[in-house]
Amino acid sequence: MSDRTSVLTLRLAGPLQSWGASSRFARRTTERAPTKSGVVGLLAAAQGRDRAADIADLAALRFAVRLDQPGTRVRDYQTAHHAETGKSMPVSERFYLSDAVFVAAVEGDTDLIGALHAAVRSPVYLPFLGRRSCPPSRPVDLRVHRGGLWRALESEPWQASAWVQRRRSHERRVELEVIADLPTGEGPGDAVRDRPLSFDPHHRRYGLRAVHSRAVTVPNPLGGSPSTSRRDFVPPKHDPMGLLED
Repeated sequence: MSDRTSVLTLRLAGPLQSWGASSRFARRTTERAPTKSGVVGLLAAAQGRDRAADIADLAALRFAVRLDQPGTRVRDYQTAHHAETGKSMPVSERFYLSDAVFVAAVEGDTDLIGALHAAVRSPVYLPFLGRRSCPPSRPVDLRVHRGGLWRALESEPWQASAWVQRRRSHERRVELEVIADLPTGEGPGDAVRDRPLSFDPHHRRYGLRAVHSRAVTVPNPLGGSPSTSRRDFVPPKHDPMGLLED
């Protein structure tokens, strides 16, 4: 970590997210966490870069994502007909992450990180969470950090929904998984084909990226709260037959 590098953290939360890394044709799957190509695409769109523009500087950013609320994988079965001919289109399956929350972090040159922070606060093209049909439910920008990628992820508050924090109120601190770029020379790690080389619609290209996972521990804002502990929880009164009685 030098004086010329900073870290930008992003909150990726929404009803649906979908981060495909290898799916093609009629079956579009999703990874269990945001991909580097997806987040780089979000940043490039925020800056208003053309799809054929050079993205080498963004692809070179060090990347990691923290799984604050993994969500649930859901499947959408789609049928369609051609608008003009009426001919049936191929049946497709699309997979999404429902009710998930992540904290993504990119580390790089301070000037570039500052420009990206300004861009996500006032984006040229609106951000989406892997697919255009998946808008974020809250602003994506969190803040700019000094001190390195891991320190930023350890200092960023837990972004999970209140009901998730309440469910784990017996834990004052929670352990969260982080999937990150594997430093050069370490490994072998896992290979993921989500390093963007070009977003040109006529010639999209992606390279392999080595990743590894580890955990960070952060405070639970509702941890240890007497009013939210399981022991003190009182279920609301509910009588489904009450309206049918005299």
